[in-house]
Amino acid sequence: MPSRESQERLTALLDPATTVLLTVECQQGVVGPDSALPELAAAARSSGALAQVARLVAAAHESGVQVMHAIAESRPDGRGGNRNARLFRAAARLPVQQHSGTTAVRVAPPIEVADEDLVVRRLHGLSPLAGTDVDPLLRNVGCRTLVITGVSANIAIPNAVFDAVNLGYTAVVPADAIAGVPAEYTPAMVRNTLALVATVTATDAVLGSWKRPRGQRRAAV
Repeated sequence: MPSRESQERLTALLDPATTVLLTVECQQGVVGPDSALPELAAAARSSGALAQVARLVAAAHESGVQVMHAIAESRPDGRGGNRNARLFRAAARLPVQQHSGTTAVRVAPPIEVADEDLVVRRLHGLSPLAGTDVDPLLRNVGCRTLVITGVSANIAIPNAVFDAVNLGYTAVVPADAIAGVPAEYTPAMVRNTLALVATVTATDAVLGSWKRPRGQRRAAV
């Protein structure tokens, strides 16, 4: 339970007018029941992380915080995708592929996508930010604080945090809204790595900061 002072600092940091909530690879082919990575999908669901992401998205919609969904996908011919790491070569052999336009690259329930959400799709790399439209879109909506959620704590989440910090954003990580494998790796990585560069918090603390009524939308930038 955060102290009153720490909650007030977090609330100031998470001003809806300058905050964006980013969901990372929360797509059916990754965290859904027919995932290409069943161990990761099981971790995201059994830990409650996916449910916490859904709560954060719903609260962001209600309080006027911009939501952005970062999706990793590939062309059926693989054109433009990376082949320079074992991870990419292994992914190309999986029975479920994250092909553009398929169910696998739709945002997974229970997360709900609103009309005002931004969906950014990438065909390459490990990071939701590097070489994608995420950074210019964040700047165009006036983002200063980026709340990072989703999977995996092994690769995409730390990439997103490091890139956000390098680009000048303040990164906030609700530790109960990310997941990786094995399960015990995630808290160790958060404690020993992300806590050094991001504000680590919990979903309930973020929700406590977003109590602005829906009518008080972000100002145009």
